Amino acid sequence: MPPPKATRPTNEPDPITVRVPTALRMLGLSRSKFYLLLADGEFEMIKVGRCTLVTVASLHRFVNRQSSEGQT
Repeated sequence: MPPPKATRPTNEPDPITVRVPTALRMLGLSRSKFYLLLADGEFEMIKVGRCTLVTVASLHRFVNRQSSEGQT
């Protein structure tokens, strides 16, 4: 039996930004498709030194837009 996944403590706040590899896993997109969408302004990016962060809110907005467009 595999060991249980590590979980965040319940008192720890949800992240407001994630690094690109985490955003890719969250969305299930390839790196190249993600960067094309980023260049089109689909996501909000923040640079901190050499670290690229993506706002989780922009990931949620993207998914909501895509699901809304799919329902029309």
